[in-house]
Amino acid sequence: MLVIDCSITMAWLFEDEKNHKTEQILNDVVADTIAIVPPLWLLEVSNTLLVAENRKRVTPAQVSHFWKTLQALSIQFDHHVSYEQGESILNLARVYQLTSYDAAYLNTAIKHHIPLATLDKKLLDSAKACGVQIY
Repeated sequence: MLVIDCSITMAWLFEDEKNHKTEQILNDVVADTIAIVPPLWLLEVSNTLLVAENRKRVTPAQVSHFWKTLQALSIQFDHHVSYEQGESILNLARVYQLTSYDAAYLNTAIKHHIPLATLDKKLLDSAKACGVQIY
């Protein structure tokens, strides 16, 4: 199991963002690795797709195909959200100067004791500082 963020997910679609790491993570999730995401992942991915579509980076057909591809993958939502989790996210954001969104991914990795996969350097550095394994 691992936590994936939006940056990893979108690299699966955008050729100029793909690299060996993102392709390996995709292959692992296709094979048998379960990816856990906080609920905001759905909003971040859909917003990124909408912006990319509006900027003519992708077509509506590509978005539809990608959305179906994501649905077929072993991606599970961490639905256990509470005020306690919100406070933990807020504290992580404060300590590591992250957005609440990035802190939510970090919090999910900490909560489940699983590695985090991201392309975001600040989030990577924060995860390392927290002792979270990087995938």
